[in-house]
Amino acid sequence: MKSAVETLNPTRVRLTVEVPFEELKDSLDAAYKKINQQVTVKGFRKGKIPARVIDQRFGRGAVLEEAVNDALPKFYTEAVNEAELNPLGQPEVDIKELKDNEVLSFTAEVDVRPAIEVPDYSGIEVEVDAVEVTDEDIEKSVEQLRERFASTTPVERAAEDGDVVTIDLEAKVDGEVLEDGVASDVSYTIGSGELLDGIDDAVKGLSAGESGTFASELKGGSAAGQEAEVTVKVTQVAARELPELDDEFAQLASEFDTLEELKADSRKRLANMKQYDQATQAQERVLDKLLELVEVPIPEKLLEDEINTRKHNLEHHQLAQMGLTLDRYLEIQGKTAEEFETETREAAVKGIKTQFVLDELVNKEKLNVNQEELTEHLMRRAASSGMSPDQFAQAVVEGGQVPMLVGEVARGKALAVVVEAATVKDSNGEVVDLDDEDEDEAEGSTEAAETEAAAEEKPEA
Repeated sequence: MKSAVETLNPTRVRLTVEVPFEELKDSLDAAYKKINQQVTVKGFRKGKIPARVIDQRFGRGAVLEEAVNDALPKFYTEAVNEAELNPLGQPEVDIKELKDNEVLSFTAEVDVRPAIEVPDYSGIEVEVDAVEVTDEDIEKSVEQLRERFASTTPVERAAEDGDVVTIDLEAKVDGEVLEDGVASDVSYTIGSGELLDGIDDAVKGLSAGESGTFASELKGGSAAGQEAEVTVKVTQVAARELPELDDEFAQLASEFDTLEELKADSRKRLANMKQYDQATQAQERVLDKLLELVEVPIPEKLLEDEINTRKHNLEHHQLAQMGLTLDRYLEIQGKTAEEFETETREAAVKGIKTQFVLDELVNKEKLNVNQEELTEHLMRRAASSGMSPDQFAQAVVEGGQVPMLVGEVARGKALAVVVEAATVKDSNGEVVDLDDEDEDEAEGSTEAAETEAAAEEKPEA
């Protein structure tokens, strides 16, 4: 076999492959064997039909076509390996010549990873938010905890802001009660905003046994996005009572004996949370700076596939679960279709560019992923997916997604290397020592940038 490579542009090549006919022998034998199992010829047992009879009855062309279909993937792969290419996606194959007992020649055009030169990144500087926990933050945290330990007491009066009411709901569209528009014994805190728009005004002033109606746009269900007439009946009104902020409350709500100890712990927890957010912010901003330093040609076909994947996932998975159409989603977001297209394209470009650049860094820095790192990453992914580690691991193996997970970990390590080399200062001008805070956040930042990109696994399938 002989092959040659022609570069069409920085992300696409054309392979020209010429195969001597003797190298098709195995595929020809396989073609005769396959046809033998599929056809019946009087006078011959199934599977025992001579090749010359198959040629006479069914045509040599049918055999050659079967043989070429069998042989093409093998010769294409050999040509790719010989040229040391990194193909993205499936090739467009064109058979140029097929002469029986002489030669097979074909071309294959395919997108490839562009050559990337990652420059010195040690000079990257970014600014992040300072870690500051205020007394107001502490009070808010303690108040939220206090809300969780509130008690309720039924009262014989009209409902007011902050009360917990038990209600029955019935929604009608065009005068017809919806099958999924009836609910009973729903507990709702007035003013929480957790149910339908307009319900607060409708229930305030109602006592147990009284009803009211209001118009509201449904947020989910069979009539999501439609205007409905909702009848609400109050069956109970209960006043919420918050516990006193004292040492007794601290003992009730935590493992601490005093309120001051509880507040000190809240301060520590909030500081840790803000440090985590600061580290994540640093990694995202360092990544953005790194991408600004590198010119990365984007394969158009890969970009199209990535855009379509993102749209499909949004429309048929995320929005479908919420009972929303894409048009309704854009209306809620206050975006035009053109703005959505632009944002989706920009996100897809960034995802592909991120993968290319970090993969190049993985190679440049010779980063490897060990079993412990892969296991830790798998555990995190399982937790975020709501699956058990065993279930998630099984799904990953069955779906052939282990290389994808390895790539995610490796790219997280590459980003951590860049962050470590960068200068990070907070908004007060102080240098931030992230102290390896760490590849966990780096992986999360990388995955967020890449999303569930077709750029992650599909091009190399």
